[in-house]
Amino acid sequence: MSLFSVLSAADPSPSPTPSETPSPRVPSLQDAQESATNAAGWVEQNWSTWLAIGLQVLLIVVIAVVLRVAVRRAITKLIDRMSRTEQTVDGTSLGGLLVNLERRRQRSQAIGSVLRSVASFLIVGTAALMILSAFNINLAPLLASAGVAGVAIGFGARNLVTDFLSGVFMILEDQYGVGDTIDAGVASGEVIEVGLRVTKLRGDGGEIWYVRNGEVKRIGNLSQGWATANVDVTVHAGEDLDKVKATLDEVAEKMSAEEPWNELLWGPIEVLGLDSVLLDSMVVRLTAKTMPGKSLTVERELRWRVKRAFDAAGIRIVGGATAPAQEQPADPTAGMAPPSAYANASSPQSAAASPLAPPTPTSTTK
Repeated sequence: MSLFSVLSAADPSPSPTPSETPSPRVPSLQDAQESATNAAGWVEQNWSTWLAIGLQVLLIVVIAVVLRVAVRRAITKLIDRMSRTEQTVDGTSLGGLLVNLERRRQRSQAIGSVLRSVASFLIVGTAALMILSAFNINLAPLLASAGVAGVAIGFGARNLVTDFLSGVFMILEDQYGVGDTIDAGVASGEVIEVGLRVTKLRGDGGEIWYVRNGEVKRIGNLSQGWATANVDVTVHAGEDLDKVKATLDEVAEKMSAEEPWNELLWGPIEVLGLDSVLLDSMVVRLTAKTMPGKSLTVERELRWRVKRAFDAAGIRIVGGATAPAQEQPADPTAGMAPPSAYANASSPQSAAASPLAPPTPTSTTK
């Protein structure tokens, strides 16, 4: 028996050659039914979980939206009520701040914007974390990464954060507003725009200063409350004090009753009395409480009226330093030097100081 006969008997079916590929198996109807049954069973087992998660997410979104709308409306109403409230100082209805419409509008917008942004961030951020937690997502790495990123941003942008926080507290405390004249240390002038990061001032020369809120260490507001007008009048020491006081009282009473000074003056013009007494002069001080920012105007008008009243009453006004006493004129010859021996050309001193004359040449004859 040959080897070929033995191999043929052991393996009746010929083995496929390496070049031959098996034909793809076509899924049958039974396989499709088994896949559909498994999918239906998996859905049936997990549909309750999906439904619970979907309802939980929907509830979180609805509560967040409703809460955000309600909080924003409440903040808007609160800001409107704050802007309509008249602030008073010293129990008077005139009010110390006397904020104009532009100042109220900008302050209300800034406060409302900050509060609404903070409320929206807190509500939306909390809702997002709750939704992620509903999907069984571990929030620990996310919160840790957010904390590290917040610390890095805080160190890198600390000046920006300082400016922003300073602007927020400045607006909330109403330290100054549009139309106020302030002294911020680094610059002074009239406030023309108030922002959360930068305050814009217009100086006395018309220049515009951009002052970062974080750089302001102290604020001097010259427009809040009331201002004081002080006028010092220097008269001769020989004047009658009763006459001087009567003249000043008459000027003060007349100015307080005339327009528009009766609106700029928030109190009577008072003659405080002698502020100082010198050898040849006396200083009388007048003071008055005025509208903020109008003290210089009142002082100029008061000086004008006092000068005219004193001229009419014959009261002498002394100004500047006292003139020194006149001295006897000096002798014009006192500064001249005494006669010198060198002035005489024939004197021995002059001859000794004169240069030697060159020798005259002599002629020789043979």
